[in-house]
Amino acid sequence: MSSARKIFDVDDLTTEELAEVLEFSALRNPPKVLSNKSVAVVFEKPSLRTRNSTEVAIRQLGGGVTTMVDQEIGIGVRESASDIASTLCGYHDLICARVKSHETLESFAAVSLARGVGVVNLLSDLSHPVQALADVLTIKQVWTGVGHPRLTYVGDSNNVASSLAKAASYAGIDVTISSPAGYEFDDSTLERLNVGDGLVKKVSNPKEGVKGADFIYTDVWVSMGQEDQTETRLADFGSYQVNSGLMALAGDGVKFMHCLPAHRDLEVSAEVIDSADSIVWIQAENRLHSMRGLLLKLFWKAN
Repeated sequence: MSSARKIFDVDDLTTEELAEVLEFSALRNPPKVLSNKSVAVVFEKPSLRTRNSTEVAIRQLGGGVTTMVDQEIGIGVRESASDIASTLCGYHDLICARVKSHETLESFAAVSLARGVGVVNLLSDLSHPVQALADVLTIKQVWTGVGHPRLTYVGDSNNVASSLAKAASYAGIDVTISSPAGYEFDDSTLERLNVGDGLVKKVSNPKEGVKGADFIYTDVWVSMGQEDQTETRLADFGSYQVNSGLMALAGDGVKFMHCLPAHRDLEVSAEVIDSADSIVWIQAENRLHSMRGLLLKLFWKAN
């Protein structure tokens, strides 16, 4: 890496860099830019798609990977985040981490960047940039219309929604976010999400929000660490399920998206997620391709 950097959210990339990542994601025989390099992958939270896509992308680029889970290293319990980063910098060329608190990423970067080792956010409580890259890649692949694709996100205005909105705005995709009262982005946050040519707005009523949508996206109603809020959240989000009725309001050709894991017949009906209109498995596969594209940007085309 010619200059170590942190990728904590989508807007740590420029519009031009995001376009490059998407372009590099299409390469199926990429240069082995990670040959003789090693990547530390830290998981403080469980993962299926993120772990597999990250490890495979690193290996496809010729790199070595060491994956550690929280039970092994005990961030902030067995050892401080800064001490962990100091240790990892002695072995690795990049740190990728999925963390409970965004502050952990900041602690890693405070040490690692000074030593020439970058940090990539694989998910935090504030953002999920690697998911957003795959989502935009998927929309770009599937979309065959003219003008700006229209994406409606239905559900909790959470870390996934935030990164998705930024990436979509960068990529010229218009976004409508439909969340219940108390779970919406405030106006100042919404303003910060409008980073590019795609317009980001909010519409509380999902039936209004999905009208004219080309893509409808949802996420779980209860994320990891929110289990004590389950009863309240299920009640608050009950009318925000993506089902065949809601899909029909968008019109013909609308596609369904979900970052997974999904809970059938909660945030999405089984009928919708298992239908021909669902592109969730394209999204899931694109986690690999977009991660590889990001690593190519960081190590091959760093300037």
